Amino acid sequence: MAHSDTQRSKWLALALLATAQFVVVLDASIVNVALPSIGRDLNFSQDNLSWVVNAYTLFFGGFLLLGGRLADRIGRRRMFIAGMALFALASLAGGLAQSELWLIIARSVQGLGAALVSPAALSIVTTTFTEGVERNRALGVWGAVAGSGGAAGVLLGGVLTKYAGWEWVLFVNTPIGLAAAFVAPRLLGESRDRSSKTFDVAGAVSVTGGLALLVYALVNANQAGWGSVETIVLGAIALGLLAAFVVIERRNAQPLVPFSIFRLQTLRGSNIVALLIGMSLFSMFFFISLYLQQVLHYDALKAGIAYLPLALLIIVSAGVASQLTTRVGFKPTLIAGLLFITVALLWFSRVSAPGGSYLGDVLFPSMLAAIGLGLAFVSVTIGAVAGTREQDAGLASGLINTSQQVGGALGLAILAAVANAVTDNSSATSGLVALNDGFRTAFLVGAAFALTGALLASVLIDGRDSRAAAEAATRGEAPAAVAA
Repeated sequence: MAHSDTQRSKWLALALLATAQFVVVLDASIVNVALPSIGRDLNFSQDNLSWVVNAYTLFFGGFLLLGGRLADRIGRRRMFIAGMALFALASLAGGLAQSELWLIIARSVQGLGAALVSPAALSIVTTTFTEGVERNRALGVWGAVAGSGGAAGVLLGGVLTKYAGWEWVLFVNTPIGLAAAFVAPRLLGESRDRSSKTFDVAGAVSVTGGLALLVYALVNANQAGWGSVETIVLGAIALGLLAAFVVIERRNAQPLVPFSIFRLQTLRGSNIVALLIGMSLFSMFFFISLYLQQVLHYDALKAGIAYLPLALLIIVSAGVASQLTTRVGFKPTLIAGLLFITVALLWFSRVSAPGGSYLGDVLFPSMLAAIGLGLAFVSVTIGAVAGTREQDAGLASGLINTSQQVGGALGLAILAAVANAVTDNSSATSGLVALNDGFRTAFLVGAAFALTGALLASVLIDGRDSRAAAEAATRGEAPAAVAA
């Protein structure tokens, strides 16, 4: 095969993988705008409505590590195809839902499909493109797609809900998912880690149960109460399962997660920072949507269109990020991105009500956030897979995805609790002003998360790794993989 054909087939593979990741990310936010319509049609109680979003997040976050390791063991392409097919069929079932329970179960299975697809897709990108310029460019495309998926979800959700009905926010995934599964064997090569023969079932059960319970306890804490027996007991069981997981892994000859991978300082630091990126950003999308709809009284479609500048700017910023990481390294790029996000959230903490406006309160800080998100997302992903051995590609991909998902659930739970407490205790005479006071405080706390992320990135990520990767990329070669 000629060199240009090989390059062409690599970029076609990336187009397929990035499309799959786009749909997976999109699905966490596409239903947000459709929730009022879903609630009316299926007679959801207000308390249960959030589970249309949470069921997806819960299974996605809970099964990611397992999905990443299965990709390494069983075959990355095989898991990608299985995950896409499951995702497509669960989307179809969700669109046909006739009751609360039916829809929540379908969304859970969708999340499970996404947890198989996402780490498999990212590890195929990591193993297909050589570390350095080529991989940075590929991860720039990946970051643009994954970063803009959340904003595009709100826009697409608004359009589909208004003109086709809420069912279509789910139906739309079915043809895309089935088409992706169908063309995958033609575009993707199979790769896996052939060195291990056994599968660590106890590790898989404990980490999946622990992560899923932790996400559930966090998401449910705002309804049950942070100090309630339910939250404390669930949190304790989740932490107990995760502690058991650590013990199981240390004793197992072929563990699900070899802890030696955490000896890689940059991988360790990148995952901690990714947790904080998730904590600050997921909640930002959530509160901007609420501000647009509840304070500025935008309808679903208008709220979706308001996200367009943000989505487009993320794509530009991610492209710039892949070049910056090649020139100056991923560490300075990541710190710069987090500082942009900090400033954006501080600016958002000044949103006004009554008398707020899109131009005065939302547009400019959302553009700063988009620049920050593109820079941070691409560089943290490059840092998280830098120097890992090929057989650990799925594990490294599962870890970084898990950090962002758990960070998102944790951040949203904390910030929603903060916003609700401020609103409830507000001395404002108008309900709208009290609601806005809650949003302002939540944005301030989000800014503190982003700033903490920037400080930790400067301390925890090895500048030598970052410089070595940039120098190797400039010379056009791959830095040596670090044996874990």
